[in-house]
Amino acid sequence: MNSFQFHHLVELALAEDLGAAGDITSAACIPAEAISRAAVVAKQPGVICGVEIAEHVFRRLNPQVELSRKVSDGAEVAKGEAILGIVGTSRSILTAERTALNFMTHLSGIATTTHQMVKLIEGTQAKLLDTRKTTPAYRSLEKYAVHCGGGTNHRFGLHDAVMIKDNHIVAAGGISQAIRAAKAHVNHLVKIEVEVKDLKEFEEAKSERPDVIMLDNMTPEKIRECVAVNQGGPILEASGGINASNLRAYAETGVDYISVGWITHSAPNLDLSLEFFS
Repeated sequence: MNSFQFHHLVELALAEDLGAAGDITSAACIPAEAISRAAVVAKQPGVICGVEIAEHVFRRLNPQVELSRKVSDGAEVAKGEAILGIVGTSRSILTAERTALNFMTHLSGIATTTHQMVKLIEGTQAKLLDTRKTTPAYRSLEKYAVHCGGGTNHRFGLHDAVMIKDNHIVAAGGISQAIRAAKAHVNHLVKIEVEVKDLKEFEEAKSERPDVIMLDNMTPEKIRECVAVNQGGPILEASGGINASNLRAYAETGVDYISVGWITHSAPNLDLSLEFFS
């Protein structure tokens, strides 16, 4: 993850929190010269993501702050384990606290949820994919968190791959028409994926030789049928109606990828806190 991907988001977050008056509580209660030692600590086990972002937040409020990284992104931590040590002015640490934790708890939650789901499909050939169901403007961070949790990133946006979904098919006049039009429009380096909802649509799509076929809202039994007739055809991706309770069943169908939006849009935050030491 490059720094340009989060620096502007940190600026927006700090501007939102500080407003025009700044941290009036810390300014009122803490002498400007006071120095404190603190640490970001895990309140529950999980996979960490966003350490570099948190470091940037603390440095943004105090360029002279001393930071000691205890773990890196992608690391599994236990409850009570220290993640980042901090020594600096008390005011700056307190002012940075919530913004730094907001980034870390959210991204670590996605990384942790992704890791849990990846563990569920171990031993199968299926890989877990994210989607474009991300927080606006936070996509690069959330997809990075999926990567830290052991998942695989799907296309980043509308610009880097063709994905023909149900509404595209209706507007184009059919599956075959949509795939043929896409092939005529993009060059050979751009992948083409098409969504189908049953075996009949799958066979029509397969005959047009797209790169990937998405099997949308099919049962594991129906997906097994598609896998059986695919015989070295396009890459197969399962999507829709897949959750933690049935993820393993979908992975065991022989499908290549499983895409789930909820690992980014519904993952619970990982409980982290900032603790001061006397």
